[in-house]
Amino acid sequence: MTKRITLAITGASGAPYALRLLEMLVRADYQVFVLISSAAKVVFATEENIKIPGKPDATAAFFTERFNAKPDQITVCGKEEWFSPVASGSAAPKQMVICPCSTGTLSAVACGASDNLIERAADVVLKERGQLIMVPREMPLSTLHLENMHKLSQMGVVMMPAAPGFYHQPQTIADLIDFVVARILDHLGVDQQLMARWGYQAHSIKE
Repeated sequence: MTKRITLAITGASGAPYALRLLEMLVRADYQVFVLISSAAKVVFATEENIKIPGKPDATAAFFTERFNAKPDQITVCGKEEWFSPVASGSAAPKQMVICPCSTGTLSAVACGASDNLIERAADVVLKERGQLIMVPREMPLSTLHLENMHKLSQMGVVMMPAAPGFYHQPQTIADLIDFVVARILDHLGVDQQLMARWGYQAHSIKE
């Protein structure tokens, strides 16, 4: 596994997006460093009826089994695990996605708070001029939310609100989830067959 990425999951609504994205990154043979906030665990229980284990190693084992990942392909880091690779510019992956991204995390990253590992990891990607994608899931958006998005966008962050399109004629909720995940994968440069790009014939295979 030569491809490495950080996936942060925060307390915004949208657990299905995070699960599908992690599944696709594993299939694409990425080594994934997963960071999960306490609020995100509540959202997982509420939206997916999934109880995320309390300890990082147990969480990694849970996701490894769920997505049939290779040994050590998924690493889960605690929120104050400051000696993890994602906390240092010399070791962190150059790509990071925060999906879903709460407006609290959005604000913290915009002002460089770095009070937990998710915020620190995002700060590292920014300072190292890596690729940071944030997937906010909130409506309506306040002026403060928009100002934070604008500020981060000017720093090179890609803002991808979880707002699925309908031109692919979705038939299920899974189709809407795949729309958003496919667009994230496109921006990461990951080949995907979840959704055809505009103007191309739909793929006949969708898993």
